[in-house]
Amino acid sequence: MLNERLNQREEAVMNAVVTLAAGREKLLCTPQEILALLPPKQGMDEGTLDGVLSALELDGYFQLTHTERKGEKMYVFHLLTAGLSYKRSGAQRKRSFYIRLLVTVALAVLSFLIGIVLKLIFT
Repeated sequence: MLNERLNQREEAVMNAVVTLAAGREKLLCTPQEILALLPPKQGMDEGTLDGVLSALELDGYFQLTHTERKGEKMYVFHLLTAGLSYKRSGAQRKRSFYIRLLVTVALAVLSFLIGIVLKLIFT
């Protein structure tokens, strides 16, 4: 799962891009549209956004083309396999975390019960 390696900013930007794409493989949007979907605590501007988008492009989530329309900066995204499966892999990662947590709790309870049984046997 690729998104285990993403930092908070990359996660936020990737969520915004996937939300804007709405299941499509190609997307045309402005930097302001992406920035509007980001949490205010990220404190990102266009320069920071360009850096994060470049990093995500290198990671193989999408191909990015910078263009202009009527003097306004635009991004053209072509989502690749990793970008198209981003939401799904996030859900799988969350499910895997909860399963590991459940197994850990179950083993802790089992260890506690075995400890009590052994204590009763040897006392």
